[in-house]
Amino acid sequence: MTDTSIQNNTARAADDFARHWQAVRHDEAIQFSPIKMSGAPQTPDWLARLFRALGELLKPLAEALGVSWPTLKWALLALLAAAVLYSLWRLLSPFILDRPLKAEQEDGWAPDTAQATALLEDADRLADEGRYGEATHLLLQRSVNQIRDAKPDLLEPSSTAREIAHLKALPDKAREAFSVISERVERSMFALRPLNQDDWLTARAAYSEFALTGSSTLLEGRPA
Repeated sequence: MTDTSIQNNTARAADDFARHWQAVRHDEAIQFSPIKMSGAPQTPDWLARLFRALGELLKPLAEALGVSWPTLKWALLALLAAAVLYSLWRLLSPFILDRPLKAEQEDGWAPDTAQATALLEDADRLADEGRYGEATHLLLQRSVNQIRDAKPDLLEPSSTAREIAHLKALPDKAREAFSVISERVERSMFALRPLNQDDWLTARAAYSEFALTGSSTLLEGRPA
């Protein structure tokens, strides 16, 4: 191949490259210009006004602590976020943690027979003196301790009797007993109405049926 042929081929290749490049360059489907980045998101007006109001309100506190308002603002936001997360956990934890145990564990668990019998005897002594409210409250208090001893991971220090009565990890009879007992204790505390003998016997029967199923002597209850 002569030098002239090589030069002609090179020129044609250069022309072809330039032509193809121009075609690609003018293709609207291909973007060659830099992408314009949108500016930083603006803080909503209501949130900005809230921050300004908090800044004015808490400025003396920030000055007393020797910190700037921006620092205190982020600290407060962190506390608010933690409070929201804790509230969500309190709402959702029964559905996450209170999963049913195995059927044999669910149906078979009950307080120790000796402890349950001793509890009923102590409560009966109070009821014999006409102290039905104290007797019912004793049932509730000690039965909570029995569950905490048997299932330490199930209850939190702040767990209420109403929450315990809805724990799916407890047997049905345990939840029913807690519902009956806690309902009467709450009634005596918030309605300011003393419990009578019928209230006590109902609560006692509920606990006995749960804790001592099959014990006819204790299931009957003792009238005052």
